[in-house]
Amino acid sequence: MENLKYKEEQLISEKKLRYKTIIAFIIFFVMIIAAIVGWNKLRKQPTTANAPKTIRSVLDYNGDFFSNFISNNHLAKTYPVSAAVKSVRVNGDVGMGNDFDPATWKLQVIRNAGDTLFLTMDDIKALPKTDIVFDFKCIEGWSQVTHWAGVRFSDFAKAYHLNAQTQLKYVGMQTPDKQYYVGIDMPSMMHPQTLLCYEMNGQPLPMDQGYPLRLIIPVKYGIKSIKRIGEIFFSNERPPDYWYERGYDYFSGL
Repeated sequence: MENLKYKEEQLISEKKLRYKTIIAFIIFFVMIIAAIVGWNKLRKQPTTANAPKTIRSVLDYNGDFFSNFISNNHLAKTYPVSAAVKSVRVNGDVGMGNDFDPATWKLQVIRNAGDTLFLTMDDIKALPKTDIVFDFKCIEGWSQVTHWAGVRFSDFAKAYHLNAQTQLKYVGMQTPDKQYYVGIDMPSMMHPQTLLCYEMNGQPLPMDQGYPLRLIIPVKYGIKSIKRIGEIFFSNERPPDYWYERGYDYFSGL
């Protein structure tokens, strides 16, 4: 009698297992089909800035949402100088053309239409110097603890009386050859860790790291840390952005 009861229970358990297995496979294949159909629909959508419209909408929403959390009290983690790597990886060379002449470089700060401030490196180095050692993160998936120095953008703006300009929503920057350009929200630019940087590891920037002046902005991915800044301008409209036009997130925050 006990053996019969055991066999019946075993048969019921086997039936339940087969049933659950069949259901699991059905759900799995339905999800695969749904994913394929969804992906094909997504690919056929019109694009905005080289991203499908739906994905671009999500990216823009995320950027708008996380921009609410930019605060001078939320700082990127910093490290001792001893933790910084000696060999710093180069994150891109767009805008780093060989025809650049450092002797003729001046930083152009467009305050208003027809009102441009031209500054030399001596002008910039006359301002208080700030160092930062942080984990530089690249969208390619790598990161390095690196040591940089320059002037806080907030100090720069104060020294050159850019108070009205910093009330606008965005800062735009581009290289002298106009091949690389970024747009950055003003709260991130005015963050106390954002630097107009002219030194790396205690030495002047190497050419491939943006000599004579680059941006270091720890609250963003490296794509926003434009090298070899030639021009700065201010706007209430989002300035053009090199990687945004290639399908990436405009905000690019960490």
